[in-house]
Formats: sequence, structure tokens, C-alpha cells
Amino acid sequence: EGQSQYDIRLPELMDEDEPFLSNLDIFLFSLIAGLIVYWLIFRKKVEPIPEFKKLDAQTTRETSFIDKMKKTGKNIVVFYGSQTGTAEEFANRLAKDAHRYGMKGMSADPEEYDMSELSRLPEIENSLAIFCMATYGEGDPTDNSQDFYDWLQEGDADFTGVKYTVFALGNKTYEHYNAMGKYVDQRLAELGAQRIFDLGMGDDDGNLEEDFVSWREQFWPAVCEHFGVEATGEESSIRQYELKVHSDLNMNKIYTGELGRLKSFENQKPPFDSKNPFLAPVTVNRKLNKAGDRHLMHLELDITGSKIRYESGDHVAVYPINDSVIVNRIGEVLGVDLDTVISLNNLDEESNKKHPFPCPTTYRTALTHYLDITNPPRTNVLYELAQYATDPKEQENMRKMASSSPEGKALYQSWVLDSCRNILAILEDFPSLRPPIDHLCELLPRLQARYYSIASSSKVHPDSIHICAVVVEYETKTGRVNKGVATNWLKSKMPTDNGHKATVPMYIRKSQFRLPFKSSNPVIMIGPGTGIAPFMGFVQERSWLKEQGKEVGETVLYYGCRHKNEDFLYQEELDEFEKTGVLTALNVAFSRDQADKVYVQHLLKKNKEAVWRLVHTDNAHIYICGDARNMARDVQNAFYEIAEELGGLSRAQAVDYIKKLMTKGRYSQDVWS
Repeated sequence: EGQSQYDIRLPELMDEDEPFLSNLDIFLFSLIAGLIVYWLIFRKKVEPIPEFKKLDAQTTRETSFIDKMKKTGKNIVVFYGSQTGTAEEFANRLAKDAHRYGMKGMSADPEEYDMSELSRLPEIENSLAIFCMATYGEGDPTDNSQDFYDWLQEGDADFTGVKYTVFALGNKTYEHYNAMGKYVDQRLAELGAQRIFDLGMGDDDGNLEEDFVSWREQFWPAVCEHFGVEATGEESSIRQYELKVHSDLNMNKIYTGELGRLKSFENQKPPFDSKNPFLAPVTVNRKLNKAGDRHLMHLELDITGSKIRYESGDHVAVYPINDSVIVNRIGEVLGVDLDTVISLNNLDEESNKKHPFPCPTTYRTALTHYLDITNPPRTNVLYELAQYATDPKEQENMRKMASSSPEGKALYQSWVLDSCRNILAILEDFPSLRPPIDHLCELLPRLQARYYSIASSSKVHPDSIHICAVVVEYETKTGRVNKGVATNWLKSKMPTDNGHKATVPMYIRKSQFRLPFKSSNPVIMIGPGTGIAPFMGFVQERSWLKEQGKEVGETVLYYGCRHKNEDFLYQEELDEFEKTGVLTALNVAFSRDQADKVYVQHLLKKNKEAVWRLVHTDNAHIYICGDARNMARDVQNAFYEIAEELGGLSRAQAVDYIKKLMTKGRYSQDVWS
């Protein structure tokens, strides 16, 4: 930054066509510049000089992964496209595997490197690029692989001699299953790279961990065969980080939950994003349902003064914290003082990732803010922790669950996944398993942000973001009660808590879920349960457009809940919108108010003529929000049937008809499973 004031006129000096500066001018200019530089350098040095050092360190970070691999003797690079951390976790595991075969691997974030260097990979002997690519939303790349994806689409690189393989992470219930992994796999081959092992398909609707383990098991022998290497037989667990305990560290140097910059929660500076979330005060937190055993809630977050902008249909990401009961219990079981201040430092000094989570911090902060302690642990965690079980039977069971034998996989499925055992439950049920807490913290995945569809319109609420969510709580097969991390934490966020403002760390994630550009286009919105969220924003916006005197097309909502007088969310608001004519039609399915269950897809088919007219003749846009596993599929089938019946199409033509609507952006989904 200190340079720019001198740079400003240099391009003009170099422009030979316009010698509008005489030699004298140049001499005087240089003299003045020289004096200013002299003054800046030799005047009394003020304090904030270290700031520059820090900035330089960041700006000159190496973007060449090839140079880095050469410098550190690595021959395998594992790139990850990750939204929720799983692909990154898999990439780390593959990079770690490499040493068993006498190779050296590094995992890499494509956002941090110049990906056009991929064509230089053959400069490194026996080199291989592995891609762990997750698909996000409607077949989209994850945020960190967006640039790489754009570059692959435009580029005409020559990848002759580059050897690669891809493992894709997705979810079968989604329309564009593993689209990103499939694309990277196919595109690299088109550009001349050599696929040395088949694309792996991970399905999070089934058992993603098992898909990965099975793929990896066949992948490494294929690598060995290709490069003519053998497994070294080293199955031992190697630590990636070393523990440093701090005894006399200044409290101001210790992370207390911040994600990027130290003290960023105390002095907040825009722009706000995933590394620098905004602490939004909660202004409203009310229960939406009138009865029943669930807790559905409406929260409002105040973003005044944050410079945060959002559009209807975007997602708000919030960073929750873990339940202190579980955190304390882990400390108890492991007999650890959780307030010990520690750092975990990467043993590979060249790695971009210096720590597994912000350090220095305390075990309590790490287990509360940074680590996922509630999801069932993956098999690699069991494998690495097994060595600490002193009872041979327990050690054997842990190793078995982490193995690839059919009975091992079945045991992991039933004992860990189906029983929803988190790390605490495993420690409680294996009494001899008492690992060092620092190794446990190294192995647990990062606690991730949770995404919610925004339930408000920025035209009506520019300084407020609304969330609609259902509190997750259920009993597991072992008789334990599991509670959803984010929803239970949000439930406790009351606007004023003993005079303190309750705040939520948040940022916005843009989505493709948008109202039609022309307000005169009709919209059909289908959102049962909390799937109503984005449509509250859409309806508010259509109401605002109407008030502005714009021509607004038909606005039709299909909503569903269990009982009319229990969980009909936003009933008063929706009735009001219907009364004022903003909602042209409000169709509500109450699934349990009669003997036969009635769902949104049944109402769509009941109104098939009106639906077909809107879609086929009036250019309507269709929006679906909510459960991907059943509802989104059932609704799509209902549209197929309506197109067959009223459009006289065959099933294949009907499927194609809906596909075309998707391509044109007239059939959008915001679904989760």
C-alpha cells in the first residue's frame, strides 16, 4: 500500500508517444519523489511496522503447488472442493495414506493455488493429482472450487502426461447427483490427462464413509501397480500436529471462538464472510407452532450497520456452538483440565495449514467452537484412536469397524451410524478407551456453519434477516437423547439475556433461488413445513412490488403441515396476504387431519388444469423448497404426471419437458436431506 502514490504516474512516463514532460520536469519529479521516500524511510519509526510484515507474509504466499511439491519432495497432490469440510477431510486422509506406499502427499485448496500449473505436474517423477470434489446445491461447484470450475470450462490447457483420479461427494436424492465430480473427471480426460483409476461416487444419502473406504481400498493397489511401488506395511498412525502447552500466555493472544482474525468478535470490520462472520443481535425469537411436541421457531437477526446485503432466496450461514454438557463430560471422562491453553502445530512446516483450528486456544474453546463432537466419527478416527484402548477386545472392535471386511462395515453401520453414537458415547461405551485429548482434537472434524433459507425480503426488511427452523431432538437406539447443535443453540438465543444482547455469528451465501426477473411472470411455490421459509420472503417481495405499482403475476403457494391448529406456520400472515390479493391461491395440505395422508403433491394433481395452464401457457416459474429425500421427488413426479396427462406427452417427453424448465431457470429447488 505504501508504494502506490509513487507508482501512479510511471505508466505515463513510459509512454513514448506523448513526451509532455521535459527533462527538467522529470528531474524535479524524481527529486521530490526521492525526498519523500527519504523522509518516509528515515523519519522516526512509529510502532505499527510489524503490521506490514504480516501483510507481506500473506500477499507473497506461494501460489505454485508445483514449486511447493518440488521443495518438499511431494509427488501426490490431493485437491478438494469442499463446502462442509468432508471433502477436505477425505483429501487429508488420502494425502496421509501416501506415506504407506513410500510416496509423499499434500492436500491443497484449489482456491489457494494457480491451477493452470496442473500441466507442469509431469515435471515431478511418479506424480499424481487426486481430486475430492463435492457438489453443492443444484449441481454447482463448492465456493472454494468455483474459480477452478470456471477455468476448466473456459480453458484449453494441455494436460498430456498428467495422471489423475477423482472421488466425487454428493447425495443421490438430488437431481444433479455428483455433477461436479463427474465434470472434473470427464473434463481432465478431454484435456489430455490420463485417468489412472475410475471415478469414485460417494453418496451421502447412503453411507458416504463406506463408499469412500471401498473406493480407496481399490485405488491404492491400482496406484502401486501403475507406478510399480509396494506398500511399506507401515500401518501405524502418524501424528500430523504436535502439542504445545502454554503456561504464561497473555490472554489477548488466545482465540476464544473467532474463526479468522484474533479479536474479530470484539472489533468487527466488514466485509463479513465465512472467515469473518458478523455478530448479529437476535431481536425476535418466537415459537411458531400452537401445539404438538415439536418446537418450530421464527428468529430475526439485526444486520444494521454491517453493510451486509441479501436477496430473497439467499441462505444465511450461522456458526453454532456445542452443548457445554457434552464438552464438560468429555473433559470429565478423559480427566483433563479443559482450560489448559494449547497450540497444535503442524509437524510439516511447509504446510499452508499451520493448525487444525485457530491456536493458541483452550481445549474448552476447541471442543465448544471449533470441533464437531456430535456427528458419528468416521472410520479413520476409530482406527487412529484404537491404539489407546487398553482392553484388547475393545481395541479389536475399533479396528474391525475401521477395516474393509464385510463384518467390519456392518458393525460400523449398526454400532456407530444406526445407533447415532457420537465421540462421547463411544468413550462411554468403550471404558478402556482413554486417548490423549490433544490427539482426539487433532482427529475430530471442524464444526461447520449451518445454512438456513432466509425467510424475509430485503426490500421490506433491509436490516433484518429472518430464519424459520425446527428444533432437532430425538432418542437414539442406545437410549441417549441427541440434540441438533444449531437449532438447540438458536432456541436458547433470547433477544435480551440479563441485559446482554444475544448474538449469532453469521454471513450470507448467495443462491440461484431467485424470483423471476419479470414481476408479471406467475410463480408456483411449493414448500411444506419449514420449506415455507424462502417463500415468506418471496411473498413479501411480491407484495412490495405491487405497492410500487408494478404488474405482478399470479402468486400461488402450496404449503403443507401436520395439523391445521397445531403447526400451520405463519397462518395469520398468509391469510392476510391472501386477503389483500398478493397470494392468488393458498393451498394447504394437512397431512394428519384425516384418515388418509394428504401432501402437497396430491393438491398439485387435484389442481392439475390450473397448474398446467400456468406452466405451459403463462410461463410460470416453479419453486420447491424443503425435504429432498421424499417431497422434492414426489412433487417432481406429480409434474411429470400432469405433463403426461394434460400435455399428451410420454413419460420420457415429460421428463425432458421438466428438464428443459430447469435449464431455463424456471424450475428451481432449494432442498436439503
